[in-house]
Order: sequence, then structure tokens, then C-alpha cells
Amino acid sequence: MAPKSIIADAGPLVAYLKRDDEHHTWAEAMFRRFHAPLRTCDAALSEAFFLLQQTHGGGEQLLALLERGLVVPDFDLAAELPAVAHLLRSCQNVPMSVADACLVRMAEAERDVAVFTLDSDFKIYRRHRRHTIPLISPE
Repeated sequence: MAPKSIIADAGPLVAYLKRDDEHHTWAEAMFRRFHAPLRTCDAALSEAFFLLQQTHGGGEQLLALLERGLVVPDFDLAAELPAVAHLLRSCQNVPMSVADACLVRMAEAERDVAVFTLDSDFKIYRRHRRHTIPLISPE
């Protein structure tokens, strides 16, 4: 059964928009399966825009996904800063980016959620310190 909410990391967004990405076909197939908008955070979007700089039209295509409401920034870092800071400090053995910490925090805030990612670190991260995070990722 599909999760109610899907939280998108930068990697699959880039793979979907960059035709020569090794995960493009997989990301494209996943996008066809999703019905609800993908939720994300500003930090992941910033990473995706940065990674798409060298892709012709990549930034514009990502902007179009945002404008069409297919990808929705849905995280208030200012409000969640104590929890994000705790995650960053507690994951020092596995370097965690601010984007990853925000996505983990988003996953903690909901029950029926999965993180759409290419990042294998999400297999190590835990929500609420002990629960695995349901993932949508290539095997």
C-alpha cells in the first residue's frame, strides 16, 4: 500500500529532470506512480537547483514542477530548528546535511509517510531515534 505522503529528497528530483542521470528511468517511473504532490524542504530544493545548474533547462523544469504544485515546499525550519539541530548533533558519526535533517524531521511529523531518495544514508537515519524511515529508493 502506498504511503499517504511522499517526502522528496534532491536526488530523485535531479534524476527525474536530468535525462543522462543513471537513475533517470527509475525516477521517471516513480513520478508516474505518484498521485499526490511531493513534499520537500527548501534545503533539498536548493541542493536540487544547484545540481541542475549544468543541465540545460534543469532549473526551469524544477521551477515548473513547483509552479504546477507537483512538488511543494512544506517545512518551516525556523519552527523546527530545535529538532533539526538535535538531529544534526546526534548524527555526527554519519554526516547529515541540513536538507537530510529537515527531511528526517518531516518524516517524524507524520505516520504514513515515505522518503523518496537516492541517498543510502536514509537507511541509517532513524526517526524518533529508533524507528526506520520508510523509503522509496532504487534497490
